This record gives sequence, C-alpha cells and structure tokens, in this order.
Amino acid sequence: MAEDTQGTDTPTTAPINVPDKPALEGLEAALTQRWLAEGTYKFDRETTRDQVYSIDTPPPTASGSLHVGHMFSYTQTDVLARYQRMTGKNVFYPMGWDDNGLPTERRVQNFYGVRCDPSIPYNPDYRPPAQPAKNQRDFDVVSRRNFIELCEELAVEDEKVFENLFQTLGLSVDWELTYRTIDDNSRAVSQRAFLANLAAGDAYMAEAPTLWDVTFRTAVAQAELEDREMPGAYYRYPFFTEDGEKIYIETTRPELLAACAALVANPDDERYQPLFGKKVTSPLFGVEVEVRAHPLAKADKGSGIAMVCTFGDLTDVTWWRELQLPTRAIVGRDGRIVSEAPEWIITDIGREAFAAIAGKTVFSAKEEVVKLLTAAELLDGEPKKIMHPVNFYEKGDKPLEVVTSRQWYIRNGGRDEDRRERLIARGHEIDFHPAFMRSRYENWIAGLNGDWLVSRQRFFGVPIPVWYPLDADGNPDYDSPIVPSDGQLPVDPAADAAPGFDESQRDVPGGFTGDADILDTWATSSLTPKIVGGWKRDEDLFGKVFPFDVRPQGHDIIRTWLFSSVVRADALENSAPWKHAAISGWILDPDRKKMSKSKGNVVVPTDVLEEYGSDAVRYWAASAKLGADTAYEIAQMKIGRRLAIKLLNASKFVLNLGATEDSVLAADLSVLTNPLDRAVLAQLSEVVAQATKAFDNYDYARALQITESFFWQFTDDYVELIKDRAYGAAGEAEQASVLAALATTLDTLLRLFAPFLPFATEEVWSWWRTGSVHRAQWPAPLDVPGGDTSMLATVGVALSGVRKAKSEAKVKQRTEVLTATITAPEALAAQLQAGLADLKAASNAREIILAVGEGELSVSDVALAATEEPAKA
Repeated sequence: MAEDTQGTDTPTTAPINVPDKPALEGLEAALTQRWLAEGTYKFDRETTRDQVYSIDTPPPTASGSLHVGHMFSYTQTDVLARYQRMTGKNVFYPMGWDDNGLPTERRVQNFYGVRCDPSIPYNPDYRPPAQPAKNQRDFDVVSRRNFIELCEELAVEDEKVFENLFQTLGLSVDWELTYRTIDDNSRAVSQRAFLANLAAGDAYMAEAPTLWDVTFRTAVAQAELEDREMPGAYYRYPFFTEDGEKIYIETTRPELLAACAALVANPDDERYQPLFGKKVTSPLFGVEVEVRAHPLAKADKGSGIAMVCTFGDLTDVTWWRELQLPTRAIVGRDGRIVSEAPEWIITDIGREAFAAIAGKTVFSAKEEVVKLLTAAELLDGEPKKIMHPVNFYEKGDKPLEVVTSRQWYIRNGGRDEDRRERLIARGHEIDFHPAFMRSRYENWIAGLNGDWLVSRQRFFGVPIPVWYPLDADGNPDYDSPIVPSDGQLPVDPAADAAPGFDESQRDVPGGFTGDADILDTWATSSLTPKIVGGWKRDEDLFGKVFPFDVRPQGHDIIRTWLFSSVVRADALENSAPWKHAAISGWILDPDRKKMSKSKGNVVVPTDVLEEYGSDAVRYWAASAKLGADTAYEIAQMKIGRRLAIKLLNASKFVLNLGATEDSVLAADLSVLTNPLDRAVLAQLSEVVAQATKAFDNYDYARALQITESFFWQFTDDYVELIKDRAYGAAGEAEQASVLAALATTLDTLLRLFAPFLPFATEEVWSWWRTGSVHRAQWPAPLDVPGGDTSMLATVGVALSGVRKAKSEAKVKQRTEVLTATITAPEALAAQLQAGLADLKAASNAREIILAVGEGELSVSDVALAATEEPAKA
C-alpha cells in the first residue's frame, strides 16, 4: 500500500529469511544497537522548516529514578514521533536531563559530602573527599562553580541509566541531541533570556510581600504552592473603640496581633458601617488601627470583621495593597518573631507584651499570645477547632509565611489585564490534546494574583546575572544594575567581578556587590525550546525547529512548565512556543491513586520491561488516550505481549506461504481475482484511512484499536479462509491473488503497528524487506474496485458458526461437513455466495446451502461425516 523511502539503490527484492522459532527475547538490545549504528532516527540538518516535526521533549529529573509513569508518557510521545517520521517528516526529537534544582542539590550534597557557598572562590583542582562525611556540618564547602561541576559529573552516571532504559523502551530519540538544564549552554540561555526580559521591562525588582519557606529560606512562587488540610482553631477576642465598645474578631493567627494594620468588614455589612473610617485599639499591644470596608470581607465568616495583619495570608496582601495599609511585618525570614519591638508599639504595656513573643517561632508565639489574652480575660470562649487549607511550598514541610523582601519578578499578566488577555490568546494559537486541557491553562491565568517571582534564595542553580554599584556608604543602588555582555555568559555574580571592576572592589564602598540569588528552576525550564533549538547560538537551526510542533507533558504542570514557556515565548519571540500541546494523564495504582514515591506505590520500570518486553509495555501506554489518568495494568501488558508474539507467528506463516516483497501491491490490482482478497484489502484501506485520521488528531489510541481489531480479524478469519488457495488448490491465478493480498496486508500492518510495536515490526520487516520499517512510508489507502469492506466479517461469522457446531458435536475441526445451511438476509447471503469457495474449503464442507431469511446470520442443520476421533475435551 506504500512505497519504501529507503533510497534508489535499495534492491528490488530482499531475500526471505524467516527464523524457525521467532521470539521477542533479545530484540531490544540487538535492534537498539542497529538503530544507533545506522542512525535510523537521526535528525537531518539539511532541511527546511516545513519538512520538520520538532518535539519539545520533557527533560526528566536526572537526580531521581524512573518509574512507570515515565514509560507511559514518553511512549505516547514516541508513538507520535514515529508516525510523523513515517509520513515523511524530518523529526527533531531531542532528550534533555533536568539536573537544575533542589533534588539535584540534595543528591550531590549527600553523594559527595559537599555543600555550596557562592562566596567561596572557584578551585580548579578540587576533588571531593573519598569518604563523604555523614554529618552535613562536616561537609566540604565549595564554590558554586565547583558544585555545578560535581553535579554534571554525577549526572553523567545517572543519565547513562536513564538513557539505557529509554533506549530499551524503544524511544526513537536522536541521542546526539541531548542537553542538561545546568550546563554552560543552558545557563547562558537562561541568563540571556532574563537579561532580554530586563531590557524590555518584563523583568523587574521590587520590595513586596513574598511567600516564604522558613525551612529552605527561600521565596516561593504561586505555581509552587500546595494547599494541605491542617488542624487549626479560631480565637475570638476584642478590639476597643474610643467609647470602650468591644469589636470582636475571630482569627486562626493570634500570634500576628502585633502586626495588625486594620480591621476590614464588607461595605454592605450594616453592623460595621458606623465604624468605617474610625479607629479601634488592639488588645495587649495598644495599637490604633482603622476600620475599613472591602468587598472581599465575608459577613458570614466568623464575626464578619477581619483582622488584617502584614502578612497572615495572601488575602491580607490584597487588602494591604488595595487599601494602601501600613506595612507592619513582625515575622522574619527564619520564621521567628523579630527580636526588637516595632516602632508602632509605643506603650510600655505593649512593648512588655511584645517582649514575651520576641524571637519565638510563630508556633510558640501563638501559644504565648493566647496565654496573655487568657490572663487578661480577653479571650471569648474556647477556641473553635477546625480543619482548613494552609499554603505550603510543594517540597516543604512547614506552612509558608508571607514576608517582605526584595525579589525579581517577570511579568506574566498577574497585574496586567492586557498581558493576561494576550497570554490567553496565545493559548488559542496552540491546539491542546485533549482540547479541554486548554481550560486549565486559562483558569490558571484567571486566578493569578501577581507576577512571576523568579528569584530564589538558594545556592545551587542559574545565578541571576546582575551586580549592583555601591555608593560611598556601601549601599547598593538597586535601580542601576550592572549587566554582563552576551559574550561573558554564563556568569556567577557571587564569584565573578562586575564588568569594569576587579575582585578587590567587591562589597566595599564605591565598588560593587553581586546578586546572590538564583533563578527559579522554571525560569530555565521554560526555555527548553530555546536551549535545545539553538536560540541566539545557532539561528539556522532555531529557524528550522521553532515554533516547535509539539510539547508533550503532564496535566499537573500546565500551570508551571506550559504556562511559563508561553510567557517566555510571548515576551521574547512574540509567538507561541509550539503548535500543539499533548497532555498526558497520570498513572494510577490498582486502587486508582496516583503513583508517587512518597506513597510507596511506584513500580520500577526495569521489572516489567524484563518480564513482558518493551512492545508489551508500549502497547499498554499507547492504549490510553492523551489526558486520561490510567491504571497500571499488568493484564493490558500481557495482551500487548500476546499481540506482539502473534504478529511474529502470523508473519512467519504468511511468508512461508510464499508471500514476497514482489507480491506487495501498489497501484495495479489486476492480480486480485477473488472477491475475498479484494474485500480484505478494501477493509484494510478503510483501516488505514481511519488510523491516519486518528493520528493526525493525536488520537494514537484510536489508531491502535482500529489496527489491532483488523489484525485479529485478518489472522482469525482471513488467514483461515484462504489456506487452500494459498497452497495452490484453486490454481495459479487464485494463488497469486491470495499471495498478493497476504503480502500487501502484512506490509501495511507492519507499518501501521510500527509506532506501537517497534521491535516486533522491525524484526519481521528484516525477514523479507531491506532497510528499516521505521523509515518506510506510512501506508496510504488503496482504491480497490469492487472491494466489499464488510464481506470478510460476514464470511468470518459463518465460519465461526460451522466451527461452533463442530465443537458442540465434540469432533475435531478438520472433520468433514457433509452439509450445512446458512440463513442470512439477502445482502449478507450475496457476500457469502462470493466467498463460498473459501468458506467451504476452510470448513472442510462438501455442501453449504445458502438461504435468504430475516434476522441475524445463522448456521443450522450441520451434518458431519462419521469420525472415530472425538475432539479432546
């Protein structure tokens, strides 16, 4: 059904070399080496953009371990890549390794016994201790550059394991197109993009309320938040009006009472309308605050009036910003109450109360404030215990605080309606698969409450590439950052001197200081199309691959990786980063729970690959549609293995019958003299058309289902029906007709199955064809004159009916049928008449009487020849 695309010097006919005992075992290792040696999946740089299909492959975390979820989602991407390659596309299919971030930092620290301090000079001769210390306090302290070198060194070993597993799985990646998210190239791209954002006004520094993880001592972006249900309690106590009236508030955070900046009630709440604009005094600390109105206040929550502290949560931040309240922060970056009483507490009693909580953790401070309120008989009733959602850093184990700090931001529409709408419009330039996933992207944008915070107070990562001049008093001028030239990238301002300065001028008046922070890992990961595509480094390549054709990824990181990538492409290229987004689902355990290492329900990929084989695992993965959360099913892998084995054995049977490469039909179908042969090829042409349409719609699971269904009908019905003709019982013309149908069907099925079962299909292809099936052309439908697409099914049902009669009579299937009657509607009876010769031969029947009748096809009055060999039970 299609021509090979192997080249003009390909021999016309390949020798037939079918093994006696075909097997799946050993195929992965042998074929992987062959593909690598022959460059089967190599991207051709001599190309044009319209010829290319480029994939922005997710880089797995190289410091972790692979699990079945990786096999699942990466197989789905590979199926799409293989299909596009067979349609003639020049597939750009890279692989990255994500070795930037906290997991790698921890792994390198513990593996080598080192920790990073950016202020330490680089030591080009450093080697880690042979025996790493067990206690972190005894770890070697190294420069950031030394730490990154150790990361790259360890990553090489980790990546070998990953690469081997991905190759065993059959990923058709071009293994010369690999990258790391912390190597020199990635750091340079990340810094270059940040500086471009800065120059355009899309990156800026601001002193602002910031979500802060007290354990990791770093700012946290909105996309890294995780709500966790935590026990808490509402504490009810009063503020006092000038007349001594008690205004009760209810709060879960009494420890922040000293940070109160206002009380807020809903403008429509008649209870508090007389108080708006007036002052009340806080208990314990004696600080006057104003009562304000704001629509976010809920009249039916607690007492209906809220204590606004700077800052208890993100709603406090909104009230602070929109009501222009004073900043009264009392929680430091260490998660403790500041040690000195703040200036707004002016009474001796208030300062004495503050001294009782100064320096304490927020937990201990809460206990102390509750004790003070109780002692002063101000606590109204017992605390009301509750369970409520609390913000956590996704990798943290303590609730986040909101502290005021100077941070870097990238504009993402969180504070800019026009940009927000533009980013939503960018989403409509991308075809989401499945389509409903676009709503998750849009809902995330609609829920943004601020710009993207990209600075992190950590040691390991991509340094923010700026320095600040110091004035005569040694104070940094944050409004006049010093930036490197493009040729200097990548830089580390904590270790490299600012342009125009030398190291002796670091941190001295009139000199400079380097920004000590690093970029959020998503700030680098958002640039994967630019990193692998050669942005600003290989513009010829970049023009051939960007915008990429597809970004495959999980639905859980639409808000992070997908959205941040769109933000960067929009700002830096005025474009969407890709044309399609293929969103995979999660893998669930048998109890329908998401698999995760923390839950201990992860399955190791090597185990199932060894037991069932790669084609079987791929079959399971490709049976699931994009976006669908799918249970981990061994049973489905067993079905896939059975399919792969059947493909080997059925192919062996077809080729041993005498089908050859020369038998495969392309345009001249005159050799097809039998209606059943035309029928099977007409039906196959319909399968090709439907499978192609499904693939074009990114519905590979549908393509697999259609192909597999036809395959079993072909092997169970057609192959059984035509055996006599294939052996020459009906003459040479009929034999030639059936061999042409067999060869053409096998050729087409191998191509259809190739994206799903790359090892079994390549093995069979090698028995009778030259080159690789994965470089063969995707099949095109044949126009089969007179081909009846439903005839095979009808004759197959009749054959099953006769076989059932033999089974019920407990005789062998080869027992001769003296006579049988098949009753069917007129249209089906005509199909049976056309295939009657094959039906009689397959049934070993002397006579089959066809009768026209209403209802379903039925087989009756089966008379069997006498036999002394009953079938075994």
